[in-house]
Amino acid sequence: MRLAQPIPSLKRTFWACGLAVALVLTGFGELEIPVRAENEPVGIETGLPLPRFVSLKANKVNVRVGPSRSHPVRWVYQRKGLPIEVLAEFENWRRVRDMDGDVGWIYHTLLDGRRHGLVKPSNGEETANLLDGPGGTGETIAAAEPGVVVALEACGADWCQAQAGGYTGWIAKRDLWGVYSEERFE
Repeated sequence: MRLAQPIPSLKRTFWACGLAVALVLTGFGELEIPVRAENEPVGIETGLPLPRFVSLKANKVNVRVGPSRSHPVRWVYQRKGLPIEVLAEFENWRRVRDMDGDVGWIYHTLLDGRRHGLVKPSNGEETANLLDGPGGTGETIAAAEPGVVVALEACGADWCQAQAGGYTGWIAKRDLWGVYSEERFE
């Protein structure tokens, strides 16, 4: 049950406005505060961006037709770490989409914020190379086949640092599903 926010008193409103004006006049208004764009959607339950990528926390995860345990199971994932895209939130449920475009609902505790990627070689290649550095000029450490799940440590403009099968290296972002082309993180 959600409670309505109390209406602030007039006195508190004037005090807050006065404080804001004072901060701007003294230069504190120039502090860089991260703000989301007004048109950028966020989850109603978490306040996190939508859509966003997460991964499966368990080896067995039921995907349901709707956001409750009374809804039938549509299919079952059996792969911990598989990246999944969160499209919407409803209470403790997340509406998700997989690499094939299939959509269903997963209970939030079965999802993990740690990032993973699913290898999908681009340009008709049979494998995606894991290199010893970003940029495409490094030595090949390993060749990852389609469907390999890699743990993502960081992603820059075009390359992601990844771990898989005891190897750590860099893989082209275009060869992964589970990270947006414009996304960067550490």
